[in-house]
Amino acid sequence: MRILSILFITIALFSCKKETKKTTKDAVSGATKIVDKIHYDKEVHLKNIKQLTFGGDNAEAYWSFDGKSIVFQASNHWDLKCDQIFTMPVKSLEHNHNIPQMISTGKGRTTCSYFLPGDSTIVYSSTHLGDVNCPIQPKKEDHGGKYIWPVYDTFDIFVADTKGNQLKQLTNTPGYDAEPTVSPKGDLIVFTSTRSGDLELYTMNIDGTDVKQVTHELGYDGGAFFSPDGTKLIFRSSRPKTEAEVKEYKDLLAQGLVMPTHMELYICNIDGSDMKKITDLGSANWAPFFHPSGKKIIFSTNHHKKKHDGFNLFMIDVDGNNLEQITFDGVFDAFPMFSPDGKRIIFSSNRNNHGGHDTNLFVADWVE
Repeated sequence: MRILSILFITIALFSCKKETKKTTKDAVSGATKIVDKIHYDKEVHLKNIKQLTFGGDNAEAYWSFDGKSIVFQASNHWDLKCDQIFTMPVKSLEHNHNIPQMISTGKGRTTCSYFLPGDSTIVYSSTHLGDVNCPIQPKKEDHGGKYIWPVYDTFDIFVADTKGNQLKQLTNTPGYDAEPTVSPKGDLIVFTSTRSGDLELYTMNIDGTDVKQVTHELGYDGGAFFSPDGTKLIFRSSRPKTEAEVKEYKDLLAQGLVMPTHMELYICNIDGSDMKKITDLGSANWAPFFHPSGKKIIFSTNHHKKKHDGFNLFMIDVDGNNLEQITFDGVFDAFPMFSPDGKRIIFSSNRNNHGGHDTNLFVADWVE
């Protein structure tokens, strides 16, 4: 995913590289100037926001089980040709500007990493076995200017230790296997795969055994996370309904592509039962994560933008009620995740980037 996933962005950054700049007019000269802010007045649920990374594209940051470290993906700096996975401590709540520890191989493209129980190993997705080079990124102009998301069939799921030693390959079926996240109970991994011919959710034990299909309806089901008690899943889905939508989806998927511009959020039990759609907002709703109470979902959306040209974090009850805006950056906020103790939240944002394209990681205390 989370892709985001989602945004993108690579598979997981979705549309981090929006070119919109947050500007205002100088009162004296009338010239446009850049306004940099870390915290916006309306962000009442966030306190003591700290920036962790400075430059490049940094996203999909997820906490270790003990809440002392994060694992994340980065590109466009540190001489990276495309996204790779890194880990670093968050004890100081600020990045020291050194290059963090790389977890992935440095080959191919990676996405979607997560700590395994014990915090000594990390699961992540990579294309490096298919090709050591970065896979070709699809061009919008080749698809009528539409935003297209690649679903590389060389993605598989791997485990490495926190020093970057590669330990195990968890998937080896043909097609896309990616977007793994781990249950708070430490027993299961949920991931997205095309092994059925469609993009569906699956679970497996943390050693890769006992794979079970969770979703079965046509459409892209991805970016799944477990509830705090490990009994439910929240995920994004683009489920085509009309004949034209179905044809477009199938035609793109046959080319290893999806168009994630219309996604809603669904909740189900970990076996796929009791499936419920909890948003019907239109546009792109993605990167969902459970509130520590298990009663709310925080997610990224552009439904509130007239031109759908920016993403903010919103929260909604698991029954689809009480929608509330959480962040107010003018360009991009996504990939929220609460710390294991529920006291902090980490997310990716284009805020405070001097009007450029950098996407950085931010940590804040959470205020109910």
